[in-house]
Amino acid sequence: MRRLVVGLALLAVAAGTALLIAPGASSTTKAAAVVTPPMGHRCATPGQDYLCTDLQDWLSKDTVQGGTPNGTVPWTGPYLGHDEPSALFYSPANGSGNHMSYNITLPTDPSAANPAPPRSYAFELSGAEWLGMAMCDSQSYPEQVSTCPPDSDKNILDPSVSPKHVGQAYMEMQFYPPGWIPWPTWQVAVGASSCSPTQWCAALNIDSLSLNPVTGQANNQGCLNLVGEEYVNFAFVTKKGVSTGPANPVDATTTGTYTPDSTKDLFMNSGDQLKVSFTDTPDGLRVTINDLTTGQSGSMTASPANGFAQIGFDPNGTSCRAIPYAFHPMYAKSTTQTRVTWAAGSYNVAFDTEIGHFQFCNGPVPIPATEFGLDAMGNPTVCPDGDTEGYGPNAGPADSLLAGGDDGFCFPGSEAPTYHVSGCTYTNTGFDGASYEPLWPDGNTTLHPTAFQVSSPKTGPNYTVQYKDVGFETDLPAIESTCDNTTGVGCTLIPTTDEGTPAAFYPFYTSNPSSNGCVWGFGNDLPGQISDFGRNNQYGELLSQEYTQIGGSSAPAILDFRNIIKNPCLQGR
Repeated sequence: MRRLVVGLALLAVAAGTALLIAPGASSTTKAAAVVTPPMGHRCATPGQDYLCTDLQDWLSKDTVQGGTPNGTVPWTGPYLGHDEPSALFYSPANGSGNHMSYNITLPTDPSAANPAPPRSYAFELSGAEWLGMAMCDSQSYPEQVSTCPPDSDKNILDPSVSPKHVGQAYMEMQFYPPGWIPWPTWQVAVGASSCSPTQWCAALNIDSLSLNPVTGQANNQGCLNLVGEEYVNFAFVTKKGVSTGPANPVDATTTGTYTPDSTKDLFMNSGDQLKVSFTDTPDGLRVTINDLTTGQSGSMTASPANGFAQIGFDPNGTSCRAIPYAFHPMYAKSTTQTRVTWAAGSYNVAFDTEIGHFQFCNGPVPIPATEFGLDAMGNPTVCPDGDTEGYGPNAGPADSLLAGGDDGFCFPGSEAPTYHVSGCTYTNTGFDGASYEPLWPDGNTTLHPTAFQVSSPKTGPNYTVQYKDVGFETDLPAIESTCDNTTGVGCTLIPTTDEGTPAAFYPFYTSNPSSNGCVWGFGNDLPGQISDFGRNNQYGELLSQEYTQIGGSSAPAILDFRNIIKNPCLQGR
């Protein structure tokens, strides 16, 4: 999910969700929200930080801990959020920002027997892989312009020129790996996301932001309590293109919106080859997935008919209205200028792997079994005292979330239908979870999954036009406690763990041969690869971008590493 930046407080409980299930609620009832903190809540406050997925203000990394303002003292507190290493795609062709097609091969996992590391599985490494695009939403940040002409580069505006950008959202078409704690747990516990014991599923997510950056106003507190500040329209991709429940967070239901249905939703096998296409329609953006292996297909349109809606921005009132809305792409092209200005990421059209969620939890004290990773008091379940996080030489005492650590929303392996691995799904603040170990695809299919493989997209009327350039980007500067976001001092391509040592591993992209050129893989070096582009060095140099500040001025922030090269897969499929 796209993280928030300068001056913003994210009030949703966890990345990828704006709703929580009330403790003890029946799965047949409407999803209810846990009360979220008021504007000004500091997300680095121990015992409260699980309510936020990122810092309120990168400029206040240090003031949260009592230092001096504006980044003059390096912040030493925990980060909140997750990593989003991304492959970005750029093209000057009309349609490259709203009309494209990808070829994808889904990963396969090792045997479920003896599932302890160094054996690893896709769900441990990434909560979701997704294909992204900038979208119009006239009720979303920055609430300065009430219209948003779809599919138009007239929407491009640098915050340093003016704060009057059209309203913006971000689309993530997410794929969820099989075999671990089943949906609808994802509503609360990021990383617990399996639709099936053996099959993948996919969902169309659109993230919007109820906040005015010029006035500093968020939506009214009642609406924040119900749907959060960064809220999500969500719908599984279905065989008939009809949502199984309202997509918007006001009307969404647990059993309809968030519970997979194998008779209606598109389920895909590990190893299947897919063609995934996006196009704008009068009813909204439509994604179509054709499973080339099985011959099945599915789709989802971001339309009012499927329950997609804006949340009315009413900061001085009490309403929380779902306004039926057809979400359309914001831009005609995908260039370095077609960004979502409330996101740390710099991009429009992109492929992303969400990492930094899963942490192993093992020991003599069992994790209590719960439906949503919340105990009877509504607090996140934790890795119990006496158990250890991590594995092997990196195993150590558990870091309880409620004691200021990061081991929260934990589940016993006995709850998983296939891979009986005990673990925690909160954002991994110590850069020492599964994502930061050499457990990624490396060709050893006995121990590790195969890579999620995605082609460079093609645009044009018949999806025949290649994207000219590709970029590699990671938002590490936004979440590293050592990083000064005004100067870049302390920002590193290998993050520092909570033990003060470099992470054991940080994953990267490779280009790999295919029948038509090359495809992108993510993880580690792979047998027969064309290039790994310098491994972690592929992410390039620090990137400074302008962000709107309260009052309407702008300020630069360093929240990413980015490197743009000519697309080496220009002849790819």
